Amino acid sequence: QVAYRETITQRAEFNYTHKKQTGGSGQYGRVAGFMEPCEDKEFEFVDSIVGGAIPRQFIPAVQKGFASMVKKGTLIGSPVTGVRVTINDGASHSVDSSDIAFQEAARGAWRETFNKARPKILEPIMRVAVEGPAEFSGNVLTTLMQRRGMIIGSHEDGGITRIEAEVPLADMFGYSTVLRSNTQGKAEFTMEFSRYLQVPASIAEELTEKAKEKATGRK
Repeated sequence: QVAYRETITQRAEFNYTHKKQTGGSGQYGRVAGFMEPCEDKEFEFVDSIVGGAIPRQFIPAVQKGFASMVKKGTLIGSPVTGVRVTINDGASHSVDSSDIAFQEAARGAWRETFNKARPKILEPIMRVAVEGPAEFSGNVLTTLMQRRGMIIGSHEDGGITRIEAEVPLADMFGYSTVLRSNTQGKAEFTMEFSRYLQVPASIAEELTEKAKEKATGRK
């Protein structure tokens, strides 16, 4: 299972009112602000409310509402990373406002805005190092390139070549078998997580389609 992530690529503004009337007291909360990409953090919440547009006691509920949405993105249902949400306006009602109302307002604002911020799918990229006899270095390079590998460098010492590359984890399944057959079993590799990068459009399309099929129960 590849641990994909979702993120946004542009700023998008929101102004969302959650309003519910069900006999007796209702629910009311309005939140306004924007979401934008934030590369160095998974999720950041910024409170820029001035003049008590949203009473202080409800700010944690707004934060909680937004934070609850990062668990599942809208593209393929993967966790969301790299998003900063800033609230700078809102409104409350003396009777109908509550923590629940503001949590729901935040969730509604997120749902309405996430797709406007041009979401993208990210995939884990692994740093792969292959060591084996120099005579097989051409074969090793081919096996890596066929897996969307980006060669970082190679080094030869005493007839042994070490090739380093960055390869998407999604393309590394079954690699040990392929490497063995291409080097007569004389090469070995190590792999560690490097970073997340945006998936190519064609693969993003494929993943989104699969997620839709899964959601509707189609095979």
